Amino acid sequence: GLLVVARTPEARAALRAQFRSRTVRKVYLALVIGQPRLERARIEAPIGRDPRERKRMAVVSEGGREASTEYRVLERLGDYALLEVQPETGRTHQIRVHLAAIGHPVVGDRVYGPAKQRLALDRLFLHAARLTFRHPATGEELTFTAPLPVELEALLEKLRRGKASNVQRGA
Repeated sequence: GLLVVARTPEARAALRAQFRSRTVRKVYLALVIGQPRLERARIEAPIGRDPRERKRMAVVSEGGREASTEYRVLERLGDYALLEVQPETGRTHQIRVHLAAIGHPVVGDRVYGPAKQRLALDRLFLHAARLTFRHPATGEELTFTAPLPVELEALLEKLRRGKASNVQRGA
């Protein structure tokens, strides 16, 4: 996926200011377990440390920081759905926490999803696909994209062909 790296302290400061002011637009692709009821939705739920397990984050009613994530269903694939996800805030594990909170954890997520996964995937199916920000020196709006990694695209193709049994662990 994509990430942005500043080469100078000035560029770093300018990029940080854009992230703080929420003008950087991030688009992720996520394969989730289950079928979201709505084609598109906004999840607004505060995120903080999980009071029961401090190494995890969670949607919390007290002491959490505001967090907002939008998603839209791109494709429904049997027991799974491919989503385009846009976090508006940048909380730790925000996408993973929000999607799990609505009952649709990211495939491969053993922290916020089921410990036993039906699909054979040794990573999260969460991909930073598009990033838009202003160039720190020129102010020009820049958009970068990254295609899905081969293993994620292969999993999608198997699901599209209805051959999910071929991608289950131990099958």
